[in-house]
Amino acid sequence: MLREVDSLPYDVTVDEHVWITVSDGTRLAAKIWRPVPSDREPVPGLLEYIPYRKRDLTAIRDSIHHPYLAGHGYACVRVDMRGTGESEGVLTDEYLEEEQRDAEDVLAWLAEQPWCTGELGMFGISWGGFAALQVAARKPPNLKAIAISSFTDDRYADDFHYMGGCMLSDNLAESGTMFAYSTLPPDPALVGERWRDMWRERVEAAGPWVDTWLHHQRRDTYWIHASVNESYADVQCPVLATSGWADGYSNAVARLLAHVDVPRKGLIGPWSHKYPHLGEPGPAIGYLQELVRWWDHWLKGVDNGVLDGPMLVTWMQDSVPPSTSYHQRPGRWVGEVEWPSPNVRPVVFPLARHRLGAPGESVAGVELTVQSPLSVGQFAGKWASYNAPPDLPYDQREEDGGSLVFETEPLAEDLEILGTPRVTLDVAADRPVAMVAVRLSDVLPDGRATRVTYGLLNLTHRDGHEQPEPLVPGERYRVAVDFNTVAQRFPAGHRIRLSVSSSYWPLAWPPPEPVRLSVRTGSSELMLPVREAGHEEPVIEFGEPEGARPIETTQVRPGRHAWTVSRDLVRYESALDIVKDAGTIAFTDHGLEVTRCANERYSWVADDFETVGGVTEWTMGFSRGDWEATTVTRQELTCTRTEFHLHARLDAYEGSERVMSRNWRRTIPRDCV
Repeated sequence: MLREVDSLPYDVTVDEHVWITVSDGTRLAAKIWRPVPSDREPVPGLLEYIPYRKRDLTAIRDSIHHPYLAGHGYACVRVDMRGTGESEGVLTDEYLEEEQRDAEDVLAWLAEQPWCTGELGMFGISWGGFAALQVAARKPPNLKAIAISSFTDDRYADDFHYMGGCMLSDNLAESGTMFAYSTLPPDPALVGERWRDMWRERVEAAGPWVDTWLHHQRRDTYWIHASVNESYADVQCPVLATSGWADGYSNAVARLLAHVDVPRKGLIGPWSHKYPHLGEPGPAIGYLQELVRWWDHWLKGVDNGVLDGPMLVTWMQDSVPPSTSYHQRPGRWVGEVEWPSPNVRPVVFPLARHRLGAPGESVAGVELTVQSPLSVGQFAGKWASYNAPPDLPYDQREEDGGSLVFETEPLAEDLEILGTPRVTLDVAADRPVAMVAVRLSDVLPDGRATRVTYGLLNLTHRDGHEQPEPLVPGERYRVAVDFNTVAQRFPAGHRIRLSVSSSYWPLAWPPPEPVRLSVRTGSSELMLPVREAGHEEPVIEFGEPEGARPIETTQVRPGRHAWTVSRDLVRYESALDIVKDAGTIAFTDHGLEVTRCANERYSWVADDFETVGGVTEWTMGFSRGDWEATTVTRQELTCTRTEFHLHARLDAYEGSERVMSRNWRRTIPRDCV
C-alpha cells in the first residue's frame, strides 16, 4: 500500500502547461513541478519523456512521483513527445532519430532555465526507460545520470516484437495501443481552436505501426538503430536499472550490469510492468526514496553511499501454486556484489527419455518427436504482464500434454537459480520453417506445475537474426535456446520440469504450417544457473512505498477486465478474448472525462495454421461540457503460409458525427517467420 506523503522538505510550485521549442520549430508540451525556492536557488533537473499524455492518461501516476521528487529539491519536467498530448507534430513510430534529437533539445532547454543548475537526470518506465537509455548513449553534455525501469537494450529480440526471431502477438497488441494513442486529439483548454487542425494532422499521418514492423522480420538496420547493445561503451553516465520477474523486460538489467563500464546498480523485484513503488505482485518498495538518494549523489554531490552494497539486488522467488495473478510473491531479497556473480555456477542436466538426468549422468541417445497442437499456449499469459487483467501463466499440465516433457526426480534439497537458463537441443524438423518453445516449471508434489520462465527460438534464426536460413527437413542441428532471466527457489520434494513444444500460440505467431520436431536425448541438455547454497549475502532493507497524494478523480463509469479462453467443439473454433476497459474517469482539477477501452481476440480453428488471426479494437473518448471527441481504431492480422494480411481502420468522431475515417489494407510476405 502506497503511503501518501503530505509533508516534504520543500513546497512545490506547478507550471501546468509550458511550451518547449525544439530545433525544427516544433513546440512540445511540458508540465513542470519544482521547489518554490528554486526561483532564487537553482536545483538539478529531472526529465521524464514519453508519449502517454501528461494531461490525462499518466496524470495520476505523474502526480504521485513528480511532486514527491520536486519536494526533495528537483525540477521535474514531464514532456509529451511530438504528436502526443498537447505537443505539436505527429508520432509515426517508436524510437525515431527525430524523437531522440527532440530529447536532446529538451535537455539543453532545461539546463538553461534560471531555476536549474544544469545538472540533469532522466528517468522513466517502459518507453520512458528506453528513451533515457537511448539518449544517454548519445552523450548529451548535461545528462549526468539515468534511472530506468522495464526497458531493453535490444529492440529486435528482447522487446515485444521478435523474441528469438519468433513474432510475438504483442507485436500486434502494442501496435494497437499506439494506433490509438498516436491519433488522439489535444485538449482545447490548452491549445485553443487549433485542436481540430492538430487532430486532423495526426490522423492523416497515422497508420498501424505493425505494418512497418512486419516489413522488418529480421534484425536489420531498422532495429539496430537505438539498440544500445550495439555499443555499450556509448553509455557513459551512471545507471540505476530496475525491472520485474513478471515483466517482459526481465533480461536487460543483468545484461546492462555485465556490459556497461560506469557506476551502476540493478534491482529486479517480483513485479509486472510497473514502477517498483507501485509494484504488483508485491512486495512494492520505497523506490522514490531510492531515486532521491540516487539523484542526491549524482546531481547534488551528496556523499550518501549510494553505490555501497550489492551491484545487483533481486527478489529470490519462492515456490507458489500456479495462478493467473498474485497479490504478493513470497521470497526474499538477495544481493550480488558483482555481475556476473561468482556465486552462480552452471549446472548441466542431460535430457534423457522423458526425464532430466542427474548432472554428470551418461544417458542414451533416443529420438523423441512432438507435433504440438495450436492449443499449446492458451495458458501462457501475456509476454509482459500488467497484473490486470490476470495475465500470468496458469497451470502448465494441459500445455504439457502437447509437449515433450523432461523432469527431475523429486529434489533432495532446495535448489536456487539466478540468471539465464539455457537448453541446448539436438533437433531436426520436417518443415523448412519451424520454431521451438521451451518452458521451465516448478512441479508441486500434487502435480500442479507453475511456469518459472520460458524461451523461444525461430529455428531459421539458429545462427543469428540478421540472415535467417530455412532448415533442411530431416537434417539435424544443434541449437541453443535462452530462457528469460529469473530468480527462483525450487523446494526439496518438488520437481523441475522442462517442456518443449513446436508452437506456443497465441503468445507467439506459429510457423506457416504444422511441424514435427525431433529431439535427440543424450546430446541435448539443460543448463541451470545455480546460486550456491549458504552464500552470505548482505541484508537488504527497503523503505515502505511512498509518494505524493494523487490528484482527485471520479470513476464515472466502472471498468471491466476479462481474460477468457474458449473452445467450440462443434466448429473446432478456439479463441483467447481479452477485455481491458478502464471505464470513464473524470479529472476534478480540469474537468476532463476520459474513456478508455481495449479488446483483443486471438483465434484459430482446430490445427489449421492458416486460420490463426488476431484483432485489436480500441475506443478512446474525451469530453468536457459540450466538447466531445472519440477515436475508434481496429487492426486485424491474418495469414497464409506465405503472407501476412493486415486490415486496419480508424474512425474519428466529434460528438456523434464521424468527421474522419481511414482504412488500410496490406499484404506482407512472410520472411522465415
